[in-house]
Amino acid sequence: MRLAWLEVRDFRNHPKTDLEIPDGLVVAVGPNAQGKTNLLEAAHYLLTLGSPRSAADLPLVRSGAERAFLRGEVHTLTGRVLVEVELRPAGANRVRMNGSAVRRFRDLRQRLRSVFFVPEDLAIVQGQPEDRRRFMDQAALAIWPTGEEAVKSYERALRQRNRLLKEHDGAGPPPDLGAWDGELAEHGAAVTALRGKAIGRVAPRATAAFESISGDRLVVRYVPSVQGDDLAAAFAERLAERRADELVRRTTLVGPHRDELELAVGELAVRRFASHGEAWAAALSLRVGTAEALAEEMGEPPVILLDDPFSGLDPTRRERLQEDLRSRGQVVISVPDESQAPAGATIWEVNDGGVRAR
Repeated sequence: MRLAWLEVRDFRNHPKTDLEIPDGLVVAVGPNAQGKTNLLEAAHYLLTLGSPRSAADLPLVRSGAERAFLRGEVHTLTGRVLVEVELRPAGANRVRMNGSAVRRFRDLRQRLRSVFFVPEDLAIVQGQPEDRRRFMDQAALAIWPTGEEAVKSYERALRQRNRLLKEHDGAGPPPDLGAWDGELAEHGAAVTALRGKAIGRVAPRATAAFESISGDRLVVRYVPSVQGDDLAAAFAERLAERRADELVRRTTLVGPHRDELELAVGELAVRRFASHGEAWAAALSLRVGTAEALAEEMGEPPVILLDDPFSGLDPTRRERLQEDLRSRGQVVISVPDESQAPAGATIWEVNDGGVRAR
């Protein structure tokens, strides 16, 4: 898969950017705050209709502009796909694929794929459990976009059940709790299975990527809140076991929102004992592992976007990563200095929201 060209209008600090994008390694070079990350974000948004940097679209529209536009053509094994996106601060965005309106975003996400690493991904490794759960869902939905309904259904059931527990002040359990137990178990089992399948795909590939970059072994292990051959039955059993505690604490204590992703280098937990370079390499490896899992699922590599990937690595790891990326299809990287650009890469100079290819 290759993003052949990209047009950006009024996205972040880019008033007007038009680019032809070759295959292989492309490096956006420029000082901080000039628009390198914004350019990668624009490409990722075009391919996924979302940004890891902003939950809302308003910050994506350039100050003073009424809306932003993104256009691009993607070459895939099944043909060429023209994507057009109009981002509107108020009201629904407009998305067209090959000239036809896209009403369900997952229809586009099933055809196009992108993996985006940003320095904030260090939180996956060193942050809180919710950061790792978010990564697991991102990986799962990148590989299987149709799983989005299971995730949303579970989140709705969890909100309703927590509201019931919080508002109930009588003796014994709330009268409707049993019905929400069933909803939580059904959708929670689906999310647990989805995460398990995704991490089963990503983990060995992330381990291999980490070994390639660092020369050590990264252990990636999914630890679900509920385990068992019959997940729905196991959920029901665990809910019954924790019922008294839930009534006291007035919150749901069982389900995917209590899952964890364990990461270790050798026998030592990355979060507590890893060096900065090891933690950085682990975060990168999780994204690279996701890209490999996507390539296996789709039969072709996704577009890989890496924002400042070398800054947390020592020279040896940096060289290893540069070499590793050469075989991964189209990879677009941002760096603050051209000395970090891999040899032979196409160079873009980024300055104040403008891009000059050379």
